[in-house]
Amino acid sequence: MSEVLYDQVPSLDLTDFTSGNPQQKQKFVEKLGAAYNTIGFVAIRGHYLSEDLSAQLYTAIKKFFALPDEVKQKYEIPGLAGQRGYIGKGKEHAKGRNTGDLKEFFHVGQLVEEDDPIKSEYPENVWPAELPEMEAIALEGYRSLEKTGVEMLRAIALYLGLDEHYFDSKVKHGNSILRPIHYFPIENPDAVPADAVRAAEHGDINLITLLMGASADGLQVLRHDGTWIPITALPEQLVVNVGDMLERLTNKKLKSTIHRVVNPPRSMMNLPRYSIPFFMHPRSEVSLAALPQCIDEQHSKQWEDITAGDFLNQRLKEIGLKK
Repeated sequence: MSEVLYDQVPSLDLTDFTSGNPQQKQKFVEKLGAAYNTIGFVAIRGHYLSEDLSAQLYTAIKKFFALPDEVKQKYEIPGLAGQRGYIGKGKEHAKGRNTGDLKEFFHVGQLVEEDDPIKSEYPENVWPAELPEMEAIALEGYRSLEKTGVEMLRAIALYLGLDEHYFDSKVKHGNSILRPIHYFPIENPDAVPADAVRAAEHGDINLITLLMGASADGLQVLRHDGTWIPITALPEQLVVNVGDMLERLTNKKLKSTIHRVVNPPRSMMNLPRYSIPFFMHPRSEVSLAALPQCIDEQHSKQWEDITAGDFLNQRLKEIGLKK
């Protein structure tokens, strides 16, 4: 059968999976698998992040990024490899590149309130004193996206022939990150390196990424036939893609989606772009060794075994956040 190639992201309704109707649930799983094997992204409505909360998040982060650089830099904490708080302009670059991306961002991490020993692994979140409302809004957004991510991983587990709840314990108190990003205005494009872009092509480190609708165009995805196509999430949708950890775990049955954020036309470089992805990570001790059902005579094992924590550390060094 010839492969169907999409020119836009297939749109699915998560309530088909969560409503309790077995036929709708199975159709959702099948469509999700088809999307991940063709374009690598899927748009999800019926998720747990309300439009009101999404708007509140964007309002808060725009206020933060509007603060003077010297104020934001108070929240850039040495020694954390950028895992909490502010990460300054041009600090991160794509794997295999040295030129920093034209962005700054802020990291909100896992808050462990139960008696779980993994709590000692996570640094405290960093909250700007200038925006007292940001903590409650960001943590509610984090929980809403995490809850959605758990359901998406349940559907992925079924697609892979695993128990529906295979990922539940692996992502409970996982090292997931909410990352508000500001692609800052460039008033003089000639003053930045010629090869500098908002985000060079890359695959995400984590299991899956859940992306809220961005404030402007620019996101492009590399379709599996090698064609770059633009992606725009509608306000009520989340775009969800496969990351490197899930690719590794499934021995490339599910491929990490390569994507980028291109620069706007030169005349629009002075306009900002905001984006808020949620990177769904497992706990650090979780093995990313290839699942047995993803290895056969036609698909030999691609990588050595590694834990999620070690893989994350390896990648943080490759993208310039960890020395």
